[in-house]
Amino acid sequence: MNEILFERLKRKLETLPDDRAYLVLDYVEFLESKYAERPAGAPPFQKAAETLEDTLRAGRVPVTIIKGTMDAVAKAGKFLEGLAAAGKAVVEDVARKTEPKPAAPAPPVEEKAPPA
Repeated sequence: MNEILFERLKRKLETLPDDRAYLVLDYVEFLESKYAERPAGAPPFQKAAETLEDTLRAGRVPVTIIKGTMDAVAKAGKFLEGLAAAGKAVVEDVARKTEPKPAAPAPPVEEKAPPA
């Protein structure tokens, strides 16, 4: 999808109330199931959040409660992303410090000319 189309769709979606946005999501998922060339992939935490959201919607939970729940899940996701990034940085720092350093080259040996 080109950037202009993406931004146009995003702008239109932002004006809709949540209950109408869910109708759009249902339609997009229907179109994806029929015509997508490749399935849309999502990180594991995102998939879990989407499954939770779908379960709440299937249980006919009010949209306002779903919104509050998903906002909390999104905050938890951002926290976990930050935690994972910090952990990765620590591991990379430790790995860098424990790498064996190359041995210093030996000083060149001077050859003395034999006495005449």
